[in-house]
Amino acid sequence: MKSIGIIPARYASTRFPGKPLVDIGGKSMIQRVFEQVFACKSLSEIYVATDDKRIFDHVFDFGGKAVMTSVDHQSGTDRCKEAIENISVNLNDEDVVINIQGDEPFLKPDQIELLLSCFQENPNTQIATLLKIIDQEEELCNPNIVKAIINKNLEAIYFSRQAIPYNRGSEKNQWIANHDYFKHIGIYAYRFDILNEITKLEPSSLEKAENLEQLRWIENKYVIQTKFTTTENIAIDTPGDLKKISNKFEF
Repeated sequence: MKSIGIIPARYASTRFPGKPLVDIGGKSMIQRVFEQVFACKSLSEIYVATDDKRIFDHVFDFGGKAVMTSVDHQSGTDRCKEAIENISVNLNDEDVVINIQGDEPFLKPDQIELLLSCFQENPNTQIATLLKIIDQEEELCNPNIVKAIINKNLEAIYFSRQAIPYNRGSEKNQWIANHDYFKHIGIYAYRFDILNEITKLEPSSLEKAENLEQLRWIENKYVIQTKFTTTENIAIDTPGDLKKISNKFEF
């Protein structure tokens, strides 16, 4: 089984334009992400997929690989699909493509290994992603932190920006104590044949309501396998997020 890592990185972010190039401790965010992914030795290739020449040139400047993609993509999944086509890599149906968020510089290589283990343990795995137990009420109530519910096989049932499930009979500040809540860590792995299929699907009603592309897959009966990570990932969505992490971590 071959595995390819793709890091979508667009310049025109609504909440933080140009964020792949912002400085974090002397290196750009996209370089931080690339280096974390590069430390995972199970990946055959790693490419940054971008729609901006500035990002493209910067990746080559620090020694990485990049591929230009359309400015019109609505999701990282679609950008990954075009990237695979543009680099002309030969993949079989059972090979795996990993979509790595370009704004998570604290991603750990073992999280990528954890995702890949879903396919190693079960070749019929279609899509895989990671979850982490929520231990703070602030996270539970934050609509920017996506929550998930799963079945007994650790397959995703639903994702939402709301706290799910609703814990009837408890005050909200007691929900975490009374039930396990899971947040979604936004890294995906797809079997190559499944990536080809899901990028042909039309946007679904639930996807539009929540603005979460993974709901399109669930509505079309694709199975998303999950595994749990204990690592705290911090996505940089806004300039405010960048300020919050400035004194928290050292590279």
